[in-house]
Amino acid sequence: MMRQALVVGGGIGGLAAALSASRAGWDVRLYERAPAFSEVGAGVQLGPNVVRVLHGWGLEAELARVAAFPDRLQVRDALSGQALGVLPLGARAVQVYGAPYATIARADLHGLLLGALQARSNLWLNLSSAVARFTDSGSVVTIKTTEGLEVEGDALIGADGLWSRVREQLLNDGLPRVTGHLAYRAMLPQASLPERLRSQQVTAWLGPRLHVVQYPVRGGDWLNVVAIVHGQVERDLQSWDHAAHAAGLQAALAHTAAPLRELIDAVTACGDAPVDDGAAVGWRLWPLCDRPPMRGAYQQAQGRVALLGDAAHPMRPYLAQGAGMAIEDAAELGRALGLAQDPAFEVPALLQRYALRRWQRNARVQARSLRNGQIFHADGALRLARNASLLVLGEKLLDLPWLYGDQPALA
Repeated sequence: MMRQALVVGGGIGGLAAALSASRAGWDVRLYERAPAFSEVGAGVQLGPNVVRVLHGWGLEAELARVAAFPDRLQVRDALSGQALGVLPLGARAVQVYGAPYATIARADLHGLLLGALQARSNLWLNLSSAVARFTDSGSVVTIKTTEGLEVEGDALIGADGLWSRVREQLLNDGLPRVTGHLAYRAMLPQASLPERLRSQQVTAWLGPRLHVVQYPVRGGDWLNVVAIVHGQVERDLQSWDHAAHAAGLQAALAHTAAPLRELIDAVTACGDAPVDDGAAVGWRLWPLCDRPPMRGAYQQAQGRVALLGDAAHPMRPYLAQGAGMAIEDAAELGRALGLAQDPAFEVPALLQRYALRRWQRNARVQARSLRNGQIFHADGALRLARNASLLVLGEKLLDLPWLYGDQPALA
């Protein structure tokens, strides 16, 4: 008997979950509240741990066409401009971890997954379909949309993001917490920048109560820049994406090194000017929210309902693994659902297996992201100690075998 998975959410996590479940032999119905599939944001870093998953799904060629593959990651002090440490990527990542380190526009990653889904025959995509609630009877799970449509399935996957309605009903654990950090993001053609500001590497600038990350996307033709500073906004947080005035960002970075200020000023100027294809992206502002690190498998799945990605474990972006953990979730979900062909496995047991395999890793990444934020934004003696450590042990500190390497099999 063919099993049916209901996936709520059409972002990167939802599309990855739908693709993985479909590859596991399940019929999949995906419900997205927006009238069209799209992805806001700028760029995403994909470590070798994530690229291995995409390659395993047969997407290596598609990824190679739209991503960039930086040759190294460099860390610099945002105040002095001093180079602190370097981690070789490129061929070294492939040699050590079996896959490259990639950087990609969010829209390109979303489009890559959507294209893979549209090629499958056991999957149905439903737009303008907001899910209001669900009922888990024990034998089936039923969703009801805001339009009154009811659909039954064998499993429900809540991949509906930070403000997840599925999580709200499943866990009833309140709203995400406001971090007090603001992310300014921009993406633009490198050709629109002065040549000295163009780059094919990842560069992280670390400063007191701020940091900036830049890296190539779209085959290296575009540059993505993310600046995170401390601050608050008074607007509706659930709107998520806001047009930003660069004056606030420029003021926050006024005391930083001249090369960093020059980059920010150039991105601001380019964002205000049209380019040939009209696709330049000016600064956008995201107030960052998260949740504490996961405390148990019950936060990832209960009964016939599972959570995935930001619905389960929203995290701060200081380890560049938010999208990566959603894709890893999806891969593990697919492995669990693939066991459904054996009648000895009931669906709740499969989802519990998925949760047990994922929650501790997600919690570790959440906790490490919190810690990195404190280190990145350090001031005073802690900043000096950080810089000294990076100067001596840069590659060793920046490499993350526990994250990028193969994960141990669990019983």
